[in-house]
Amino acid sequence: MSATDARDGEPIVQIRDLYKEFHRDDFTIPVLMGINVDLRAGEFMALMGPSGSGKTTLLNLIAGLDRPTSGTLRVIGQDLGNTSEGALARWRSQHIGFIFQLYNLIPVLTAYENVELPLTLTRLGKRERREHVAAALEVVGLSDRGDHYPRQLSGGQEQRVAIARAIATDPTLLVADEPTGDLDAKSAAEILDLLQRLNEEFAKTIVMVTHDPHAAARAKRLLHLEKGVLVDDQPNGQAVKGAGR
Repeated sequence: MSATDARDGEPIVQIRDLYKEFHRDDFTIPVLMGINVDLRAGEFMALMGPSGSGKTTLLNLIAGLDRPTSGTLRVIGQDLGNTSEGALARWRSQHIGFIFQLYNLIPVLTAYENVELPLTLTRLGKRERREHVAAALEVVGLSDRGDHYPRQLSGGQEQRVAIARAIATDPTLLVADEPTGDLDAKSAAEILDLLQRLNEEFAKTIVMVTHDPHAAARAKRLLHLEKGVLVDDQPNGQAVKGAGR
């Protein structure tokens, strides 16, 4: 699989004075308040914070799965706050690769078919799809497991298939929501090794939500949210040491 040009230094996510609220009956629940973030191509950023801090909400906004209440949110040149649902769906399919905690594989499809699934929504022909799937499975080390069903794979292997599915379309941005949260320590380390490789060798831009300081330590940059407010944003290092305290 060819590496994506990182275009070093060019912001692909620009967030300015972003607010997100949810409404329940007559109550307004503030979730994110005044967030300002730039993410540059080729970065690997971890979002940390306690439960309810807003980190998953921020990830969903960046991925175009939700819309801000107010503020500016531009991702890969698209104003996500002012885009129709149809255009937003097309934009996601072209630019965003999703990695979930619980894999979200289709149990009646083989690993190959799961990876091919997002490609069926593109204009690629059957031969091109086959090449993309083969390349993605090779990157995650599962070239010999394409005909296996999810139930025949370990949790770590299922997550590798999910990552292969996420990268098969060669997306601009990978978003990962607790990608190691359902794995044992050994499998989690292997998945984090893979994410690091995708960032360093293939120049993939990654945003990862995690509660685990060991996972966050693999990222190059750490954002820490507390009650919807960004309280820390710096290159990764000593900030991670205190993140789990």
